[in-house]
Amino acid sequence: MAIDRGLTHVAFLVGDLDASERFYEEYARMHVVHSRTDPDTGARVAWVSDGTRPFVLVLIEVRGRARAQAQATASFAHLGVACASREEVDALCAKARAAGVLRQAPSDYGAPVGYLGILSDPDGNSLEVSFGQEVGLAVDPP
Repeated sequence: MAIDRGLTHVAFLVGDLDASERFYEEYARMHVVHSRTDPDTGARVAWVSDGTRPFVLVLIEVRGRARAQAQATASFAHLGVACASREEVDALCAKARAAGVLRQAPSDYGAPVGYLGILSDPDGNSLEVSFGQEVGLAVDPP
């Protein structure tokens, strides 16, 4: 039996689980790998992943006051997704601009940060799309 070790997930509270699933599928190439409804509270939960590593984004649907409190805590926290090229970053940011969800246009911050733009998901959480970050090289040097 495999045992998870290390970082496995980040969790976001969301107001509309279906809208959030669509957002992360469209802009982060993620798809639902697990979903459930809590039998006691009725809260819906989805795990989404891009399938490239054992990591999921946990989306937990909350409504009413809990949702308002979750939105009030939004800050610099963000999820980062690496793209294959600067052109892919530009294309995703152009799509996000047209949809009204572009928070920050692409900019080049040099090594090791790279070229990136910031999008806003349906609940105000930030998604960074980037090219040229060196996280993989820092974690697993050649």
